Amino acid sequence: MCGISGWIDWKVDLTEQSSILKQMADLQHLRGPDQEGIWLSPHAGFAHRRLAVVDIEGGIQPMTRARGDRTYTIIYNGELYNTEDIRKELLARGHRFQGHSDTEVLLTSYIEWGPACVEQLNGIFAFAIWNSHEQHLFLARDRLGVKPLFYAERGGGLLFASELKSLLAHPLVEPDVDSDGLAEVFAIGPARTPGHGVFQDVAELKPGHYLRFDRTGTAVAPYWQLESAPHTDDLDTTVETLRGLLQDAVERQLVSDVPLVTLLSGGLDSSMISAFAAMKYQQEGRRLHTFSVDYVDNDKHFTASDFQPNPDGPWIKRVSEYIGSEHHNIVIDTPQLVQALKDAVTFRDLPGMADIDASLYLFSKEIKKEATVALSGECADEIFGGYPWFYREEMVNADTFPWSRNVEGRASWLNEEFAAKINVAAHIDGRYRAALAEVPKLEGESPAEARAREMSYLNLFRWMPTLLDRKDRMTMGASLEVRVPFCDHRIVEYMWNVPWEMKFYAEREKGLLRKALEGVLPEDVLYRKKSPYPKTHNPAYLNAVRSWLLEILDDPASPLLQVVNKEVLLQAAQNADDPNFVRPFFGQLMAGPQLFAYLAQIDTWMRNYNVRLV
Repeated sequence: MCGISGWIDWKVDLTEQSSILKQMADLQHLRGPDQEGIWLSPHAGFAHRRLAVVDIEGGIQPMTRARGDRTYTIIYNGELYNTEDIRKELLARGHRFQGHSDTEVLLTSYIEWGPACVEQLNGIFAFAIWNSHEQHLFLARDRLGVKPLFYAERGGGLLFASELKSLLAHPLVEPDVDSDGLAEVFAIGPARTPGHGVFQDVAELKPGHYLRFDRTGTAVAPYWQLESAPHTDDLDTTVETLRGLLQDAVERQLVSDVPLVTLLSGGLDSSMISAFAAMKYQQEGRRLHTFSVDYVDNDKHFTASDFQPNPDGPWIKRVSEYIGSEHHNIVIDTPQLVQALKDAVTFRDLPGMADIDASLYLFSKEIKKEATVALSGECADEIFGGYPWFYREEMVNADTFPWSRNVEGRASWLNEEFAAKINVAAHIDGRYRAALAEVPKLEGESPAEARAREMSYLNLFRWMPTLLDRKDRMTMGASLEVRVPFCDHRIVEYMWNVPWEMKFYAEREKGLLRKALEGVLPEDVLYRKKSPYPKTHNPAYLNAVRSWLLEILDDPASPLLQVVNKEVLLQAAQNADDPNFVRPFFGQLMAGPQLFAYLAQIDTWMRNYNVRLV
């Protein structure tokens, strides 16, 4: 993957602004440690940092190609999985190629089809193309938003970058955060509303959208949306179709000129990806390497619960032996994890998922020692219905985001003045109603199926982006490219119209997925109860983040004190060892160590980014 940055301006001679573009790009050096490039013209400037994966020599960016008297320049972050299909079509249309990179294929597809090129693409991407003849910029982002892209209009010009830090490096972008941005952090966080850049007048190009910018202004439009229609395939046909899509998605994503591995937790999703990858590698006479993560002393402190019924270790061994992979187990210690909480803020440019972010970064750093590309099982729960809120009645019928049900608890740790300013309940409800209004309805659908469709939409387009943000920023922080086969848009489109009763086959979460993988994985692995991304159970972690938060609360210079109720947080810290106090008070997704670490990350963010509340 890569980091892209750009500046379009009609009033400034950008050929004299290379230092600013270089600074914007250099802040993303971890996204692209292998090569750097800057391209300048009077009104458009691009900067690129490259992580070389395919066509190491021929894929250097920025890349310029001509057709007749017209030239086009591209910078691109991502990976196309149907590069050769598109190349064949373009060759048949008379185009010729200088290398075998997907960058050149993408640029040529734009030259041939214009903005409609995005409809041809299967992959993860964010890219910018400057048309020198027409003097306009074209930006586009992949359908599900696996790759990031932010932009800001300033002084009649437009700035864009893969990460917020690069925009903030430009002298025209200030780290101002208004009440709406603060509500994203304190009411919605660690989730984020698609399109929202948190910092004032900074936007995110939404997934499945493109942007056109010229002297007349900015136009943003969707090029992809889900369409609701009756699902006419019977169960057997659905299972067969789904299995074919899954296997094809994995195999397409194995293309790489550098070492590639898979992440393996012993759960259904990562096991499926590893199994299909191992089969393909075996056909080619190669052996797949798999990686898992654990924590020091987790075996001593693990306690089974409904949320995490059993440890992953034995299941990882079971799957690795079954598929014949060479397995590597990475073990993280508590001091590493706590320190990485600060690093994670820098990679995300925002407070995030606390230890879930930090551990993924540390995990990725270790994988990077052996490989440059990895495949991960992210997003299956959102697509196939793996979370309890898909099937537990009280969660299904909670008239809000199922992960934000405890509004009172979240608001309780804010001080009265700030809570009134951002109005947690109103902000969450407004965002929830806006999301529901986007759901493509299906006429004649029963109320239960209509609600199941709403739940799928909320998960796909409000919760899944949080996980994709995490995956991109933490892995890129380690200069590791991670691909997510479940986010193949063909799988998402097909599953969108599969009725819930079929997804919930045998009354099991992800029941249809399990059925489709019979014969691919052992039965005990197939029907293992869902287990989340592994977390530390070491009490030393709770003690460390609690002490960190107490230090912050005791520091008069802490910017966090502007917004929180100090007495409530001191009480929470005192009772942190009592789950009967903490969980009902703050909610399942923001309790105990997660809450303390999140607040500490907010403090780090506000200090390090010089956040100004406006």
